[in-house]
Amino acid sequence: MNRNLLFATAVSALGSFLFGFDTAVISGTTKFITGYFHLTDATLGMTVSIALWGTVIGAIAVGKPGDLLGRKKLLSICAVLYFFSALGCAFATGWYTLLFSRLIGGLAIGAASVMAPMYIAEISPGRLRGRLVAVAQFNIVLGILVAFFSNYLLVGIGPGNWRWMFGVMAVPAALFFILLFFVPESPRWLVKKSRVAEAQAVLEKVGAQNVTAEISDIVNSLKEEAGQGATKLLQKKYRFVIMCAVLLAAFNQLSGINVIMYYAPMIFEKAGASTNAAMLEAVAVGVTNMIFTIVAMFFIDKFGRKTLLLVGAVGMFFSLAGAAFHYYDETLFGSTGVVVFIVGFIAFFAFSQGAVIWVFLAEIFPNRVRSKGQALGSFTHWIMNAIIGLVFPLALAGLGGGNVFMFFAVMMIPFFFFVWKVMPETKGRSLEELERIVVSQ
Repeated sequence: MNRNLLFATAVSALGSFLFGFDTAVISGTTKFITGYFHLTDATLGMTVSIALWGTVIGAIAVGKPGDLLGRKKLLSICAVLYFFSALGCAFATGWYTLLFSRLIGGLAIGAASVMAPMYIAEISPGRLRGRLVAVAQFNIVLGILVAFFSNYLLVGIGPGNWRWMFGVMAVPAALFFILLFFVPESPRWLVKKSRVAEAQAVLEKVGAQNVTAEISDIVNSLKEEAGQGATKLLQKKYRFVIMCAVLLAAFNQLSGINVIMYYAPMIFEKAGASTNAAMLEAVAVGVTNMIFTIVAMFFIDKFGRKTLLLVGAVGMFFSLAGAAFHYYDETLFGSTGVVVFIVGFIAFFAFSQGAVIWVFLAEIFPNRVRSKGQALGSFTHWIMNAIIGLVFPLALAGLGGGNVFMFFAVMMIPFFFFVWKVMPETKGRSLEELERIVVSQ
């Protein structure tokens, strides 16, 4: 593989790494910022979820600035936002400063979640695009793991440990910003701006096999895209595919996955673990998430999307129900019961929904509305994520861990039947074949 292409991919994927890190780092700080800022269950939920509302805004708003300034400059802006978010959280003396810093971190997450994989896709040759874009997805999982591990290492340094947990992200953010000076701009964006000679130079640098053909393909793609710009997503013929995308995105969050990512140490402490043990158990969550994400990458094209989702739905149901029963009666499964069930849930989630959702959203929409359809699915995902992150501390205090986890478990029952009876299988089918299937429903 061309080393310039590999370097550009690795650098841009740092945006996804920071996405994962910033998403998970809050989990280790919740206990300490609650005491420092005298947070209630409601204000703690707001502190966690404010970044998610920023993510929604960033993901929606990044398109036009990305077209105006270029992918590389937008990633640089994301790096700056990550950097100041980390420092703002680390040095916050008031709750509103912390909220604002979390919000700009969320803006960076939303923008990077779109721009990093887009940049990689646009700079990669077709034969390598799938695996290189997967680097961005893998880096999100890696960032989550590193955040959990960093929190574990820093929890014992005494008062102000939460400041270090937030602040350490400034280091990879600064590195991300510096390294972006050494990667090329997207050739697709350059052609769009009529800078064809520069685009040709970039394609030669990253090892394109036939630069002339690549430029021609980009030009034709841009013409087709311009001709399809007015196509509306909200039409009767697309209602089936919209339903599938929205329900899959909704059930993704109704599994409770991000409750665990944002509140893992709190969950383990409320189940009886010490602070240090809870942080270590959160690391186990991150390790499991990464391992089973890798496993799923090998099986998703072999067994199909529906098979993975059905297996995951069953496994998540029993794991979540087991965690619920542990909260109902802590003597039922012993002191480590909740850890086993939560880690089991993470394994089944990563193997199924975690691996499938973004692949399915990229495949299921017809070419003419693909970008709009993916945006709708992503919007549903982040909105549900923000709402659940906001409500969870209140629900945990008011309803108890048993009822909360049983709710998530019960949600896996309609999800199972949705996948089994409604959702189409996309494995091994061309995008054109899928378009005929979903539009005919």
